[in-house]
Amino acid sequence: MLQLTATPASALADEPVHIQVTGLPPLQTVTLMASVKDEKGNLYQSRAFYRASKAGELDLKQAPALGGHYVGVHPMGLFWSLKPEKAFERLSKKDVMNSPFWITLDLYDSVYLQKSGEVQPRVQRVQIREGRVRGALFLPPGKGPFPGLIDLFGGIGGLVEYRASLLAAHGFAVLALAYFAYADLPKQLQEVDLEYFEEAANLLLAHPKVQKPGIGVISVSKGAEIGLAMACYLKEVAATVCINGCNAIFEFPLRYRDLLITPIPSFPERMEFNIMGALCLRHYKGNPRDELNQHSVLPIEKAQGPILFIIGEDDECFNSREYAEQALDQLRRHGRSSGRLLLYPGAGHLLEPPYWPLCYASWSRGLFCPLLWGGDPAGHAAAQEHAWGEIQKFFRQHLVQSRSTL
Repeated sequence: MLQLTATPASALADEPVHIQVTGLPPLQTVTLMASVKDEKGNLYQSRAFYRASKAGELDLKQAPALGGHYVGVHPMGLFWSLKPEKAFERLSKKDVMNSPFWITLDLYDSVYLQKSGEVQPRVQRVQIREGRVRGALFLPPGKGPFPGLIDLFGGIGGLVEYRASLLAAHGFAVLALAYFAYADLPKQLQEVDLEYFEEAANLLLAHPKVQKPGIGVISVSKGAEIGLAMACYLKEVAATVCINGCNAIFEFPLRYRDLLITPIPSFPERMEFNIMGALCLRHYKGNPRDELNQHSVLPIEKAQGPILFIIGEDDECFNSREYAEQALDQLRRHGRSSGRLLLYPGAGHLLEPPYWPLCYASWSRGLFCPLLWGGDPAGHAAAQEHAWGEIQKFFRQHLVQSRSTL
């Protein structure tokens, strides 16, 4: 009897799933397919070709894919190789508490439903609307105190919660922080007011379930530029993860009390389009190393805590490797060794939690054409899986007190 199984049947988005098939004809070549619809109804699909064993069995932990959307042994390949039916769509999750993704696995006439992206029921979500701060706080079960994190995304705007909710399931108290295009916040980002982020940090530290004396920041893209500024200027920040960000202020000025940092100029004539018509901004920004731009470079040597730079070598949106290497050079010139670089070949700009499909290009807020993010599906997937573990180890090492049971 033909049987297709996935274990566990319900899993967190960063939890591996074991896919097996039994009851096949010996050495039969088969096609496995996965499909999921996002919250807007957009369809994402993947497929791979496999050959059953002499016993008529198939185990994706051991069997190599012969073709399709990937080749080789990739137990979660059907998940990270999902591609949008409609060009330039990006798989995202807004409701992380009540509506998990249902991923359908197909083999011939056998169909299996796999639930993914569900937050553990005991994780608590608290809507935050205090003072100027807008966001959502995710708390693990138990009394705590837990190491606290602020989670920042980039130009997507709004409130993005899925990474914060997953980190809470792993024992962190995480504030997913919106800073524009959400509720009564500015519709467009015109200036970065660092006092807003300071207010958010103090709010998080004041929570009885959040461990003192400092917090961590996990940040990506424009958010990583802000995260690095927080590390430089805010005493509350004890550890920072910057994913494919900048080492200087770009596009919009940054203000903090009496300090105003103006942005490095960008050069529209350096914009390029790939064969798909997607816009590449990798060389669009001015160089922080130029003498005229030194006023905009963040004083990373002032950061009180360690900084982990996570960089995709195939980032087509930012020249992120160059920015990270400049930041590390700056630390070394000041006798500091508090920076670390993780460089991932084949990874693009949008590094997500494990098993999330690569978004190579997608529509982005305020642009007239799709934006190119870059990345190779297999290399990007490997980077996401490794980086996710390193992020958690980094924060546990630098935030968790010895008495913690994490």
